[in-house]
Amino acid sequence: MEISQEFAHQGYIIIKKLFTKIEIERITNIVNSIYQQWLDENSSALIEHQLVNMHSLTHFKYFPNQSQKRIEFFELISPKKLTDLLANIFAPGIYFHNTQLFFNPYQNNRLPYWHRDLQYNSIEEVVQIRELPKILLLHIRIPLVAEKGIELIPGTHQRWDSELERNVRLELNGHTHSEDLPGSVLIELKPGDILLFSGQMIHRGNYKLNSVRQALDICVGKEHPLTSGFLDRDILPNEREIGCIRNNYWYKLAREIASDKNPWSEKKE
Repeated sequence: MEISQEFAHQGYIIIKKLFTKIEIERITNIVNSIYQQWLDENSSALIEHQLVNMHSLTHFKYFPNQSQKRIEFFELISPKKLTDLLANIFAPGIYFHNTQLFFNPYQNNRLPYWHRDLQYNSIEEVVQIRELPKILLLHIRIPLVAEKGIELIPGTHQRWDSELERNVRLELNGHTHSEDLPGSVLIELKPGDILLFSGQMIHRGNYKLNSVRQALDICVGKEHPLTSGFLDRDILPNEREIGCIRNNYWYKLAREIASDKNPWSEKKE
């Protein structure tokens, strides 16, 4: 099965050894610096709310007077071998949307929870169902340490929940979102591998199997009014930086999208 057909069928693919050891080390060094800054400001919330991730690692606030380091980070997370891979699978039009770093909750006391990314926005379920096949919202998971860190339910990027899946995901009719679901696949990755999966499929993290967890997700997609309106200009390269990034297609397109007014936002207001 071709890689594009594999993704279309199951909603995810694994590419082994896409990144070199040196590339992972360089990414890890920058991520650790960002995470420490975030931790200095959010240590109380990390404990109180059992947080499992942070976002917007490319935000300019994490690179004070370090524009060159920021450019380096933008380049490291968008190598040509990766952008070409996605262009071959999904055709041109992929833009950079954000980044997330996933880690274990404090003292591993939080249970993992099934979800679809869009459920956390104020978008009616009927609209989510209607737009499901039209939205391409992708996570590119780059594990910085080896992990069995995520579970997916293949095919749910193309179909809506079964009755059981919906009850569990939304905690309805006595169910909890941490219950096991049939048909799930636990993904194992090593540093250098990537997991490409649809954020629209039903998925959850896995904490108990990983004493340490450090996974960087690059979030990319194609323009759609339900998702593009959440693009934050502050996470994108500025006008000077964009010219210094050699492989800058994702970021140039994101800057164009961010500069346009989002019609969906106007409708919601």
